[in-house]
Amino acid sequence: MRTSMNNYILRIYRLSRKKPHSLVGLVEQVGVKEKKAFTNVQELWEILSHPKAHSIERKKKN
Repeated sequence: MRTSMNNYILRIYRLSRKKPHSLVGLVEQVGVKEKKAFTNVQELWEILSHPKAHSIERKKKN
């Protein structure tokens, strides 16, 4: 089984100290032009755990 490691640039623009699960930002995979926005921890986790599936999903919506 072959595994690979992805590298990301993570920009967090807003984080509430009172609500640590409430954050807003962008994820950019190194070497890929597309940036993905997230508005909570769950969305961030989805982007990081399934980068290819999320990318295909967004392209279908456009």
